[in-house]
Amino acid sequence: MSVTIRIAGEAGQGVQTTGGLLVEALAGLGLSVASTQSYMSRVRGGLNWYDVRIDSRPLYAGTRKADLLVALTDVALEALGGQVERGGLILYNGRQGDDAVAIDFGAVAEQAGGSKLYANTVAAGAVFALLGYGADRLGSLLSARFEKKGTEVVSANRACAQKGAELAAAHAGKLQAPAPGGSVARPVYDGASAIGLGAATAGVRLVTAYPMTPGTATLTYLAGVADEYGIVVEQAEDEIAAVNMICGAAYAGVAALTTTSGGGFALMAEGLSLAGIMELPIVVLIAQRPGPATGLPTRTGQQDLLFAVRAGHGEFARAIFAPGTVAQCFDLTRRAFEAAHKHQTPVVILTDQFLQDLQQTCDVLPADAPPIDRHIVTGPAPDYVRYAVTESGISPRAIPGGPALVVCDSDEHTADGHITESLDAHLAQQDKRMRKQRGMLTECLPPQRYGVEDAETLLLTWGSTYGPAREAVDLLVEAGASVAMLHFAQVWPLDASAVRSAIGGPARLISVEGNQTGQFATLLRSIGALGDCELLTNYSGLPFTGGEIAERVSG
Repeated sequence: MSVTIRIAGEAGQGVQTTGGLLVEALAGLGLSVASTQSYMSRVRGGLNWYDVRIDSRPLYAGTRKADLLVALTDVALEALGGQVERGGLILYNGRQGDDAVAIDFGAVAEQAGGSKLYANTVAAGAVFALLGYGADRLGSLLSARFEKKGTEVVSANRACAQKGAELAAAHAGKLQAPAPGGSVARPVYDGASAIGLGAATAGVRLVTAYPMTPGTATLTYLAGVADEYGIVVEQAEDEIAAVNMICGAAYAGVAALTTTSGGGFALMAEGLSLAGIMELPIVVLIAQRPGPATGLPTRTGQQDLLFAVRAGHGEFARAIFAPGTVAQCFDLTRRAFEAAHKHQTPVVILTDQFLQDLQQTCDVLPADAPPIDRHIVTGPAPDYVRYAVTESGISPRAIPGGPALVVCDSDEHTADGHITESLDAHLAQQDKRMRKQRGMLTECLPPQRYGVEDAETLLLTWGSTYGPAREAVDLLVEAGASVAMLHFAQVWPLDASAVRSAIGGPARLISVEGNQTGQFATLLRSIGALGDCELLTNYSGLPFTGGEIAERVSG
């Protein structure tokens, strides 16, 4: 039985601080944790909330309703009070509440710890009590977390947590919370940092971006570990400069990444084509949000799939990966760098606000994983030419500054890199570049199936819909339905015959997508891998939940 704690209030009021503290503390009890966020595009004010969901079983998504609402403002109480499950509780930051446990967090913090800055710790202590967990477990974590700030800060935090627990003690244990899993803390990662860690361990040495939510979270993580991994992080003047910088770095042999969202990627389309003709192994992270134009800057969606597949002028090979879990964020980022460098062509990672901000307990991600092979020729032959025509389409790649003469240009060129208008040379180079797609197709990740074998209903999912759809499958199967899901973590290129075989012949086929038009279904039809199917879409700006998908599938 999972429990969702929702902390809601204004931006700048400590919503994220309280939520982050609870994630760390509850994971420290050995519980499975999944946290999601909903926030407005503003620095102060508005209505934001931070959901922390816990269970003894693995969690993959959030819920629409909360079991415990921690309302920091009257607006939060009014707007979200109706979204509390029957039998749930409301913890209200005030002096009185009709149907809520009322605690003035700021006043209590000032009294118990000497400063209103400890209000978040009071709230966390109260939450622990309402869940039926001892405040001493929270106190141990606070001691470890604030040890470097001195005994006075540690004592104040512990006192505030204890006071919050005491004030909520009358309602302790009213929620059916899962039993702690032990004293071993479970590691927690968010999608943005898992992508960043994947890039850092892959050997990225240059990261550029013009900051754009929600891609900025990965940029921020990489800036934080730049010294540890030897990374140069550059905030460019715009997205055009950002993509051109990584093109230059890739030409010089450096593993490079740029982060953005849909609007920024629009400006990068010409640079993507430049990498295509110059055969540069660049990696672009697109963290999607609803559009068109600026759209909803802090919300989520899957509306840029077809744009990512078709972006750029002319035709060139590319691969696109779309992770569905935090662990996949790490693994597929490393795979993206491997594919880019092996095939010397652009690779895109598609994520979104939901997955960027999603925090999950999972196995430890190896911070010391070995760098990828950049496939650089260290001893080129005397007759070396950069764009030699090969059967695989992959030419030997040397870098400037070594024994080989490396000539390149943005125009069509001969095998030795010099500009040409020879149509024969153009055909030879264009065919060579596109043969890479054939090789990439043989390495394409197969879709992952989950659920009932030979199910009557099959959900097609890609990217971040993995978690909600998986939970929906579990709910439907528990109710006696014959349901399975087929998840695609690589969305381009795709082997049509392999996709048809994986889908099989279910009586009912449903494509679950975070857009309005069913872009993935459209993509599958374009390669002849899919006929008619139902669409189950969500373009509200909020992520899917397992309960929502299950309800809509069952009608």
